[in-house]
Amino acid sequence: MLSTQHDPIAAIATAPGRGAVGIVRVSGRGLAPFVRELLGRELRAREATYLPIADEHGQPIDQGLAIWFPGPHSYTGEDVLELQGHGGPVVLQLLLARCLAVAQSTATHGQPLLPALRPARPGEFTERAFLNDKLDLAQAEAVADLIDASTEAAARSASRSLAGAFSERVHSLRDALIHLRMLVEATLDFPEEDVDFLQKADATGQLQRLQAALAAVMSQARQGALLRDGLKVVIAGQPNAGKSSLLNALAGAELAIVTPIPGTTRDVVQQTIQIEGVPLHVIDTAGLRDSPEVDEVERIGIERAWNQIAQADAVVFLHDLTRCDGAAYQAADEAIAAALPPGVTVLQVWNKLDQCPEQAHANRAALAGPDGMLLSAKRGDGIDLLRQRLLSLAGWQQGSEGLFMARERHLQALARVETHLLSASGLLAAQAEHLDLLAEELRLAQGALGEITGEFSADDLLGEIFSRFCIGK
Repeated sequence: MLSTQHDPIAAIATAPGRGAVGIVRVSGRGLAPFVRELLGRELRAREATYLPIADEHGQPIDQGLAIWFPGPHSYTGEDVLELQGHGGPVVLQLLLARCLAVAQSTATHGQPLLPALRPARPGEFTERAFLNDKLDLAQAEAVADLIDASTEAAARSASRSLAGAFSERVHSLRDALIHLRMLVEATLDFPEEDVDFLQKADATGQLQRLQAALAAVMSQARQGALLRDGLKVVIAGQPNAGKSSLLNALAGAELAIVTPIPGTTRDVVQQTIQIEGVPLHVIDTAGLRDSPEVDEVERIGIERAWNQIAQADAVVFLHDLTRCDGAAYQAADEAIAAALPPGVTVLQVWNKLDQCPEQAHANRAALAGPDGMLLSAKRGDGIDLLRQRLLSLAGWQQGSEGLFMARERHLQALARVETHLLSASGLLAAQAEHLDLLAEELRLAQGALGEITGEFSADDLLGEIFSRFCIGK
């Protein structure tokens, strides 16, 4: 991947389709001669110039703006040219093709201006920014997270990560870790000294404070990861328990067809909603039943329902209050409960409270138990409480402010740091007997922290990260 990192690159930097404005971006070293040939004039740095962009015959392709960013003061750290024209896909393709053609045209010395200019790979402009120290890896990932944000809270958190909030916390942990490593290494280098470096410098206290700071960062990172990825919630239960009605109530829209006919929902219906800025991916599934009335289409729907349940972060197991006294219904519910995957979080919810007599509500509440919920998807009773319970299941902390965006790989790296620091804590108690092992645990913890910001990153990791970006970014 890195063997072509110095090639000049070009791409359409705006989303596919029609729009008011479209952008073609070119990045590389030594682009000034190429810019003069393409536009027929010099451009002032970081100043928008309105001009025609002509084809090889001198006929205008479009009238637009050209902005010249000489490196290193650009997004990628290289020379960057941005052409802003009208946002038609044909026009943008013509502009991009013109850039590639001019790159192959000969200059006064008889050689092509930019023989290596090529279309950019997905995420390659941001990859250049990372490789040229304009962004660290966590900030580069925040660019994609900001584009993909599905809620306002997620967008704000991604913006804070892009501004360096997450990286600053990681660097603070790294600096404290380096200081502690320095003390341990000094003790290893001068074992004959009478002064006990570790006790005098309060190494134990430093390690404890480092662990406390790490715990705080991990807590915020989990919240940030929740904002980014959301929670996958599957509504499951027997036919006609009100699953589709509950999806509609949570979403506030008529998304799923609701009828009294068993087996109406034959396939998965998904809707992403947000609760306090947290995206919840709510999935309505076919009613779970084992009956000779099940036809082939419904059977496939039931299989898909179980597949969704297996991948869920949480399952809302919906029961029908109007049928819960029936022996056959109870047996079917027990069979579903026994088949739920071990370890999956299950929220027991009893629906159709609006169809129960008022005097029966106390008995129904006893049926639900302290951890269950009674609601009416049709009337809306209990829906707000269910939303809050789902947030609680997700681990969301009320009033979380100043969050930064985080990804699963960040959480895994922080977990490894936590493990190494825990081992270091045990070794520190033994002091002189295991100082070499203590130094190694601290080194491994620093390496795990460095993976987050890209100080220590394998090329295949970079390829995986940037391949998920859009082309032109």
